[in-house]
Amino acid sequence: MKIIEYSKNIDLDNVLGRNQNENNNIEQSVKDIIKNVKENGDKALKEYTKEFDHAHLDNLKVSDEEIERALTQIEPEILAIYKDAAENIKEFHEKQIEKTWTYEPDSGITLGQQITPIKEVGMYVPGGKAAYPSTVLMDSIPAKVAGVSRLVMVSPPDEQGKLNPYILAAAKIVGIDEIYKVGGAHAIAALAYGTDSIKPVNKIVGPGNIFVATAKKEVFGNVDIDMIAGPSEVLIIADDSANPDFIAADLLAQAEHDERAQSILITESRILAQRVLNSVNQQIENNISRKEIAKTSINNKGVIFIVNNLQEAFDLANQIAPEHLELNIKNANENVNKIENAGAIFIGENTPEPIGDYFAGPNHTLPTSGTAKFSSPLGVYDFLKKTSLINYSKEALGRIQKKVQKFAKSEGLDAHANSIQVRIGD
Repeated sequence: MKIIEYSKNIDLDNVLGRNQNENNNIEQSVKDIIKNVKENGDKALKEYTKEFDHAHLDNLKVSDEEIERALTQIEPEILAIYKDAAENIKEFHEKQIEKTWTYEPDSGITLGQQITPIKEVGMYVPGGKAAYPSTVLMDSIPAKVAGVSRLVMVSPPDEQGKLNPYILAAAKIVGIDEIYKVGGAHAIAALAYGTDSIKPVNKIVGPGNIFVATAKKEVFGNVDIDMIAGPSEVLIIADDSANPDFIAADLLAQAEHDERAQSILITESRILAQRVLNSVNQQIENNISRKEIAKTSINNKGVIFIVNNLQEAFDLANQIAPEHLELNIKNANENVNKIENAGAIFIGENTPEPIGDYFAGPNHTLPTSGTAKFSSPLGVYDFLKKTSLINYSKEALGRIQKKVQKFAKSEGLDAHANSIQVRIGD
């Protein structure tokens, strides 16, 4: 990990490796894939599945029998844990439910907002380096709580044409309506535009690799999307009271996700920084099975910032606007309000980030790459539409007739003014 003395004129994007164009050819490749799926549907999906996943599929849809078979492969204890986690996630997200409301600002006038669930939603669940049943729970439960009537899951199959049984078990617990064995940019195209097997949806959620993220950008506008997920990241603010082994473990928990994951420590203690670095090196050799992935992440993306004081640490953290932020300092609760930009805040040394990944209840689909400055965790609100309600009586319209007509004419829109005139007259 790099140890950097922080100064206010530091180029953070350069230090953190953000906004780097990894491959200029990806965007064109994704456009070609989307065009092919739009034109050739299931045929294109099966060809891409053969090319990228080395799986030969006759039927893209996961059958009920496949789901039931997957359940027999899961330890009962794991199933029980998934159910407990699902209950925690549901309980938290039920507090986000919004309701239709109206009010009457004056006689004969009713205004309000109607809340309607998005009807059909597609959910992408990654395969590849690891299976993420937690993503299934986190992305689907708020949709179900919101009242989405058709929830479709896509995920890349293995070479035998099967989905990971843990992913299927999580999908069964939640009650996903349809599941398809297709991944990558072609899966996003299928959800957005439809094929013979997969009906199109109104919104697509879920993380994925650079091809999936680019495809979501391309189809946005035809459908809505949740966010463009960048590499996962954790930022820990720690003072000299912190346990260096705890911090090292949490940095590595992030680093094992993939080589592009980012682990950041901000501290005013050089002694702590060195102890954390020593512990990272020790734990990476003894405690990590995904050692090479974690090493690459730590070596290329790991950063320790040395600051002068905690206020400088808070300011730097708000500039970085991380996905996950751990506050591992004395009086952590009293300083939470110093953090303005973060996807989720983990308060105190006994609240490691994996608690949020799996079990606590708040959503783990969070804004990355600094987007926490303007966006929020995935929630029930992401699966709801808001429609304005406006109702005027003739008497109420008459009271504001002249004001509306003059406003319209000030914009040169006589027909707007006339739509009032024909109802009320002079």
